[in-house]
Amino acid sequence: MGATHIARETGLNISSAFNILRTLSHEGLLSFDPETKTYRIGMGLMEFATPLLGANPSDMIRPALTAIAQEHEVMIALWQMTEQGRIVLTDRFTAPNILHAVLARNSRLPAFSGAIGRCYAATMGYDEARTRKGFETVRWQDAPSFDSYWRDVQTARETGTASDRGQLYRGLDIVASLACDAKGSPRLGMSSITIAGQKTEEDLARVASALAEAARQIERCLFGRHAEAPAP
Repeated sequence: MGATHIARETGLNISSAFNILRTLSHEGLLSFDPETKTYRIGMGLMEFATPLLGANPSDMIRPALTAIAQEHEVMIALWQMTEQGRIVLTDRFTAPNILHAVLARNSRLPAFSGAIGRCYAATMGYDEARTRKGFETVRWQDAPSFDSYWRDVQTARETGTASDRGQLYRGLDIVASLACDAKGSPRLGMSSITIAGQKTEEDLARVASALAEAARQIERCLFGRHAEAPAP
């Protein structure tokens, strides 16, 4: 529904309704579609309703990642982390009328690949030797040095985000974050993939921050993970 319709149904004046809707949207309880100017139930409600609902979690993730894609005018890829040390592309979310790279659904890569891989190594707490072994399984188009990759992993441990600039795939800028389950194991990866030069450093930093916030929300709402949950 749009704000006017909601105001009429609730008996509120339009200004009050708009302020409440904006607050609920900011907190993730509602999601706002900027194209249709309408609101719908957001992923944040899962934090309260997960024990009662049998909904498909992907259906709840989709509005949040679509909103990020549209707000920042990027393509967002959603990756499933597997127990076999791979990442599988399960969905994509794009803003309208933008030029973007196309990755086929069900594409599979080693878990250490690109920006997701740096986050993965950081989250798993791997030491330098184990990280090097994983790094060597990746087919890089323009491979970074391992020392550079290792520094990025250490930074990802602090920030929860990582980037890959034309290294996994030439000509693509990638920033990413991961969502973990209640035990601290990586479950979902989210990466923004843009053509090199489309976005400034500041733009990419803002996208990375949005993905990290989405990851934290997914951890709370879908996996029941809280800040104090132990790392693996």
